[in-house]
Amino acid sequence: MERSGLLTGKTGVIFGALNESSIAWAIARSAHREGARFALSNAPVAKRLGSLEGLAEQVNSPVIWADATKDQNLIALFDELKEYYGQIDFIVHAIGMGVNVRKRRPYEKLNYDWYAKTLDISAISLHRIIHHSMQTEALRSGSSILTLSYIGAQRSFSHYSEMGDAKALLESIVRTWGSRLGEHNIRINAISQSPTRTTAGQGISGFDAMFEFGDRMSPLGNADAASCGDYAVTLLSDLTRMVTMQTLYNDGGFSGMGIANAMVEPMVQMFHESSSPEKQ
Repeated sequence: MERSGLLTGKTGVIFGALNESSIAWAIARSAHREGARFALSNAPVAKRLGSLEGLAEQVNSPVIWADATKDQNLIALFDELKEYYGQIDFIVHAIGMGVNVRKRRPYEKLNYDWYAKTLDISAISLHRIIHHSMQTEALRSGSSILTLSYIGAQRSFSHYSEMGDAKALLESIVRTWGSRLGEHNIRINAISQSPTRTTAGQGISGFDAMFEFGDRMSPLGNADAASCGDYAVTLLSDLTRMVTMQTLYNDGGFSGMGIANAMVEPMVQMFHESSSPEKQ
């Protein structure tokens, strides 16, 4: 896309970029194209798992390593951000990990310590980030906070497991914080994104089937990371200054569908095969 300068003069922080397949990486590239200046942040463990420094060079951004589940890390991060930019205009939260999902632990047999960690990383981290941004007065009036969700927060997808709970909590935090942030003229929204081939997504058992199903069911097909980056720009810009507490779908129309023609024939064939005498 051509540059339009929607974010010229705005500063912020983007949490969660790991490598080129990360949605946060795509958001960073789109925000940079539109004139934003921002810091990038991820947990220190990402130093050996990803390539955040490479992105930082591309978008001319500092990297502030911080574990978003640790209060002191976040306090230090916002203090450092103020040294770079003073008060900032936006926060992007793109953090998530399902520990039981990664370890192939079924939902009905969750390890509850892992479950608590999943909720802490994937949802409660947003609450912490907002809390410390307000305590440190890091956000200026008119700021935008944005996080990433998935329709598994609203509907049951068997292999999405505990992450459905995490995303449901995340969306609830958006609404509950939103009513309070509005008093400071700060808005908060979530983008519910199509299944996207990210490092986190590939950790989900059956992800390829989820991706194919989403692509066939969506009138426009699955939305890719680049389109999410461009959509995020609008939600960080002043064009959406009166939009808050919303979960907004960037999913090619999946969320509005019941059944798609592309799925009818395969389903009829599947049902026919399952009921044929040879299968009895």
